[in-house]
Amino acid sequence: MTASTASSQLIKVPVSRLALGMYVTDVDQSKVLTVVTAGLLRRREAISRLKRSNIKFVWVDANKSLPGSGLNNQAGSRSLHRVAQQGLKAPNSTRRQTLLCRQKKARHLVTEAKGMIRKVLGEVFEGKAIEVAPVEVLADKIIESVMLDTDALQYVSALRSKDAYLLEHSVNVAVLLVTFGRHLDLPATTLRQLAVGGILHDIGKIRIDNRILHKPGRLTPQEYEQIKQHQAFAMDALANSTQLHPVSKEVCLMHHEKLDGSGYPCGLAGDAIPLHGRISNICDIYDALTADRCYKEAMSPAAAFKVLLGMTPDQLDQQLVYEFIRCVGVYPVGSLVQLTDGRVGIVWDACGREVRQPVVKCFYSLKQQHYTEVSFVDLQRSPLEIERGISAGSLTFDPSAFF
Repeated sequence: MTASTASSQLIKVPVSRLALGMYVTDVDQSKVLTVVTAGLLRRREAISRLKRSNIKFVWVDANKSLPGSGLNNQAGSRSLHRVAQQGLKAPNSTRRQTLLCRQKKARHLVTEAKGMIRKVLGEVFEGKAIEVAPVEVLADKIIESVMLDTDALQYVSALRSKDAYLLEHSVNVAVLLVTFGRHLDLPATTLRQLAVGGILHDIGKIRIDNRILHKPGRLTPQEYEQIKQHQAFAMDALANSTQLHPVSKEVCLMHHEKLDGSGYPCGLAGDAIPLHGRISNICDIYDALTADRCYKEAMSPAAAFKVLLGMTPDQLDQQLVYEFIRCVGVYPVGSLVQLTDGRVGIVWDACGREVRQPVVKCFYSLKQQHYTEVSFVDLQRSPLEIERGISAGSLTFDPSAFF
């Protein structure tokens, strides 16, 4: 390092921990690759380029980084972790302790579910028959968790990773199907069939070329046709699963069908698409829209609802979309919101509350452009209100440490 570099407040940061607003000065220990122009990280694509170049560490100037990047103070990145934990260490009400306990159990369940789905995908890839019984056991656990506290699973499911999209998407669609099915007063046996279908609904994608599945840019028409082949692969995988209930199979095979016949794989239309096919389509689209992908940033729930409504009545069942929005809520647990005082937080508890009056876990001030001490704001008792729902991609900092 030169004398001028040494005089700066430099921090060696893993590329995996970079955030928008950090001021990158150099690539660590690279004799070939260098930063062409040192400066602020303003776009996520810049971080993606570093990852694609297999760069592991960079040097960041904390003094030149923007407030909110988490590095513009003496404590550096350790400060962010400490602030994130403050709200959890503070004295909690009985309700808060109960929620924390349920969220912990939900995290274990989601981890178990991803492990199960990874195993099933491996078996499908190897051409083995799907073992239905273990999937049904997992489905029963998801139903039990939803019945106990839907919010706990929703909160945990909101923390997403691009690298684990297929696993997390399968879990989330299963959770959404059970939650929506319960809202529609469907019988317990149907909820189980929906959950199994949700867990397995994208198994055919394991046979799709990863270069296409994770392509960061727009797909060509030929590539899109290859993506659609995952349904044909799913048909092959499910053909020998005699123990799989027809409803679960149809959730797998109908979640891309549209009422106007424009969907795939069979181009079904109108009444040819049963209730479970229609709701699986809604759940699948919603979760895909609200997830970060390699080619797009996640939408806020409100923005995703607008997309769903725009697909009615031609492609999606309009009444079911209205019911889905009522079920999930405009500000679902785990979603990010901005309050009228400029603070950003995560909707933490909405059980039995009016849609605009949840408990919000606040941790950042947009006005002051820095992290704040974690506080839980009960909007039933506060003069503050939710100003708008926001997506993680619209922020200049990473909120994941606060989930």
